[in-house]
Amino acid sequence: MSRYLLNKFLFTVDRDPDLVERYRDDPQGTVAWWEANEANRILACHIGESSTWLAFADDERAALAGHDYPALFALGAHPFLTLTLFIAMFERDNSEPLEFQKEYARKLAHMSLPYPDIAT
Repeated sequence: MSRYLLNKFLFTVDRDPDLVERYRDDPQGTVAWWEANEANRILACHIGESSTWLAFADDERAALAGHDYPALFALGAHPFLTLTLFIAMFERDNSEPLEFQKEYARKLAHMSLPYPDIAT
């Protein structure tokens, strides 16, 4: 399990409007593409420089592919990264202000302290 890789996925997808739409429309394909092409790219480094060892665990891959933000939270993904990305993807589907944020809170209401560790 790599909280770093989960957070890197959430961070990089959230900052690219085309990737946000791709992830919304084809989560499984986007996760597979990102893991194969972007996961090992070193952030803020020279183009072409990468590592070779990072990969999602099966439960991480399934949570990402299923847009399962409660599972991502339980796996230690940073809640601000999940919230901002999922707002970008799903807020437009709601008719009431803050409706998605309230849904997010409801789906995480079963969590109690201590929350999962979000340190990377």
